[in-house]
Amino acid sequence: MVANTDIKKIELTRRGLMLVLSSPSGAGKTSISREVLARDEKISLSISATTRPRRPGEVNGEDYIFVDKTSFDLMVNRRELLEHAKVFDHYYGSPRAPVELSLKNGHDVLFDIDWQGTQQLAEAARGDLVSIFILPPSTAELDRRLHKRAQDSELVITERMARAANEMTHWSEYDYVIVNSSFEESVKQVQYILNAERLKRPRLVGLSDFVIRLRQGH
Repeated sequence: MVANTDIKKIELTRRGLMLVLSSPSGAGKTSISREVLARDEKISLSISATTRPRRPGEVNGEDYIFVDKTSFDLMVNRRELLEHAKVFDHYYGSPRAPVELSLKNGHDVLFDIDWQGTQQLAEAARGDLVSIFILPPSTAELDRRLHKRAQDSELVITERMARAANEMTHWSEYDYVIVNSSFEESVKQVQYILNAERLKRPRLVGLSDFVIRLRQGH
């Protein structure tokens, strides 16, 4: 039998999706997000606006968009944010315009946000949303990771540990849950989810026309 080498690769038009990773602080969502972004050129990070101070090494416009409280309130009032929330006395929000443009162009957007922001995204655009909750393997490991990164005072770490218990109660609101025992395995699981979600029929906006052409003999 002779293989058919004339078959062309078919690229269907696809609407982008919003991939949300949430977790208690220190459970690994930011590290996992960065690795997924490094491995997949079809997804980019939604850069959040925030009122919190910039940490050492952070770059404005790359890690966050750093704004004062007045500017943030204006963004909220003008409906320029898809979601926004107050976390540890600071405000965070996801600018709407760049996300909507990416989805329209078939490009995926990753959100590193908490459960409050995820609920707002679900209300605004549930059909575009894929949500993953990252759990730590144990409370002791979560405490170790928070101390290891050496970004916060002991008081802040204690507050984060106390808040984690409440944050973890929201796991059932998410489409998928990953226990981050192994960083590499967790990254792979996110990639598997992302690849499967991209193939879902409702996201393939060119599928109907493609099937019609097939039925017409093209």
